[in-house]
Amino acid sequence: MTMMLKTILNRCHRFSSFVYGEDRFVDDSIHVDIKPRKGSKPICAKCFRKGTIYDTSRIPRCFEFVPLWGFAVMFWYCMRRVDCDRCGVTTELVPWAEGKNRTCDAYRLFLARWAKRMSWTEVAVVFHTSWGVVYRAVQWVVQYGLENRDLDGIEAIGVDEIAVWKGQRYVTVVYQIDKGVRRLLWVARERTEESLDHFFDILGETRTGAIKFVASDMWKPYLTVIADRVGHAIHVLDRFHVAKKLGEAVDKVRSAEAKEMARKGFEAILKNARWCFLKREENLTEKQELKLTDVLQYDLRSVRAYLLKQSFDHFWTYKSAWWAGWFLDKWCTRAMRSRLEPMKKFVGTIRAHRELLLNWFRARGELASGAVEGLNTNAKLALRKARGFRTYEALETALFHQMGRLPEPDLTHEFC
Repeated sequence: MTMMLKTILNRCHRFSSFVYGEDRFVDDSIHVDIKPRKGSKPICAKCFRKGTIYDTSRIPRCFEFVPLWGFAVMFWYCMRRVDCDRCGVTTELVPWAEGKNRTCDAYRLFLARWAKRMSWTEVAVVFHTSWGVVYRAVQWVVQYGLENRDLDGIEAIGVDEIAVWKGQRYVTVVYQIDKGVRRLLWVARERTEESLDHFFDILGETRTGAIKFVASDMWKPYLTVIADRVGHAIHVLDRFHVAKKLGEAVDKVRSAEAKEMARKGFEAILKNARWCFLKREENLTEKQELKLTDVLQYDLRSVRAYLLKQSFDHFWTYKSAWWAGWFLDKWCTRAMRSRLEPMKKFVGTIRAHRELLLNWFRARGELASGAVEGLNTNAKLALRKARGFRTYEALETALFHQMGRLPEPDLTHEFC
């Protein structure tokens, strides 16, 4: 077994200045000794220069390696101290682990890759380790990726917020949404001007100047920063958020009318009709279709609001920004005459952001419709996969790990 195990280890994880020594089974795990090659000099962990041996520890240090054949693998090595001309006496640098970490770099990368496929808790259970070990492995890979990623060539970005935890707590996220490139660029606490402003500071003036398109919702702090920092770019209001605000206006009309009818003792026609009004027609269930058909027979304020919502969908079918603007003005006039306060408030919002809304047509073909919202869905799935975290740092790590498309450390062998 010794010869075969050494051959495998040398194939997948060979070190130029170290050799594998004796191996043995201990409590259903494989233990392997590592020894320095004869005549090799230790490397200073601070300046990375070779020095002379000061002394060698008598107690070996254990490092956890990638499991083989279902067995845990442990490396044992007696650390040396280096007498360095520059740094004095320091602990040597070993190629299989970083700093004082007791987990081999290869094993950390192995765990981090599995953490993209399964939840962090499941990875810990499957490989008989702890959630903390998995988290630190992911954290190490993400830190390496952020330090070595390329931020050049970004032409389109999407800005949005994600609700996390409880109590209306948000994080600001910035995505790259160029054709063929969808990745997370930035995560920041809260959804303030400072949250977004810091992203452009890190990106730098040259890269910021290269941005051609920006997609966002109508959150005022975002609009302010975008106008100030990337005013040269075409700013597009995200279609999903416009539709969401229109749906909220329709639902307010329905809710108020339903309560009024209940108070006056009328038949509960609008009961269980909420999703009939909010869903797209093609997504309605058979039961909801029947309910909607029944409700539309009545002359209700909710029906008028619903019909206005349906007619607004034609706005997105235009190809010309001029004709889309013509339709929008006509629709707004009609909605203002409806005497429905939530709809009139929506019209006020639309008119205030008319040009940004029409930029959607000017940028057509350059930005994927719904790209930001699709990435937000993936972000929420990433946070569920990393369940167990309680800190903002862990949240940020989980998002970048799953969605950052970050480069990974190079190894001599791919373990998964």
